[in-house]
Amino acid sequence: MNSLHKLLVAALSFAAFSASQAQTWPAKPIRLIVPYAVGQGTDIAARYVADEVAKELKQPIVVDNRPGAGGNIGTQAAARSAPDGYTITIGTNATHAANSFLFANPGFDPQADFEPIAMVGILPLVYVTHPGNSINTMQDLVRAARAKPDGLNVAISTTTCRMAHELFKSRSEAPMFPIDFKGSAQALTAVMGSQVEYMVDTITSLRGAIVNQQVKPLGVTSMRSSKLLPGVKSLAEQGIDGYELVGWTVFYAPKGTPAEAIKVLSEAMSKTLTRADVQEKLLQMGIEPEWRSREDLKAFAATEKEKWGRLIRMAGLKPAS
Repeated sequence: MNSLHKLLVAALSFAAFSASQAQTWPAKPIRLIVPYAVGQGTDIAARYVADEVAKELKQPIVVDNRPGAGGNIGTQAAARSAPDGYTITIGTNATHAANSFLFANPGFDPQADFEPIAMVGILPLVYVTHPGNSINTMQDLVRAARAKPDGLNVAISTTTCRMAHELFKSRSEAPMFPIDFKGSAQALTAVMGSQVEYMVDTITSLRGAIVNQQVKPLGVTSMRSSKLLPGVKSLAEQGIDGYELVGWTVFYAPKGTPAEAIKVLSEAMSKTLTRADVQEKLLQMGIEPEWRSREDLKAFAATEKEKWGRLIRMAGLKPAS
């Protein structure tokens, strides 16, 4: 048998083997590493989607919570797992964008160590103020902030909130003084009590107060208005060109996972995440469903990493050891 013939036979055998594997995979339960605590927002969404995808795959997806270090512990464990298709993880704008700049050694490379499977959705933020404030739009706020540089205060409770505001300052040239709070509830109390004029946080955290008219929304941080808060225009739609900063969640597999397994997973997640009932449930959780192709997700992740790194450096935040 000549060399060319041997190569052809080997290629055909591999193709047949791959097709057989794709038809039988998964043959056992899949582990989903969630790098956050049980009951946290990402965990709740991951469990819900996993349960629905498991029905498509006809195999259980077992959640393994590995919280700590801003998501780094679980994400590192996922990166070091056997790339056999039976371990996946859920990543966020923290684990797969910001943490590379917030930690000196997060223990993984978000691009080199992972393959994207499917995006769950985005988590837009919203700027709010006290209902009695005369400011009603983001352009009103820009004018007020420019007239009184660093004289207006904005409540910040997470790194994501801080980065959203850093981008606002950069794009609008409207300096406001950020005041750090330990949590959304404390920041919201300060705004409702008029101790702080403004606040930016996720729509999920503020939607109840908005519905109850305890605060009024000024603009959302997604590129377009959000289904989570109908009728409220985005900052970009209000003239702040190029503004977009959102939280996001994406399922990943360790680099080296067989392409057949990723294909089956991606197709199952696509079928699940495009269902109307699943999308409605995600909206109730504060996640706006958004589908992207795997190739688009790779470009998206690279762009997001660059954006978050630039904003973190702009804010003067130093990486933790």
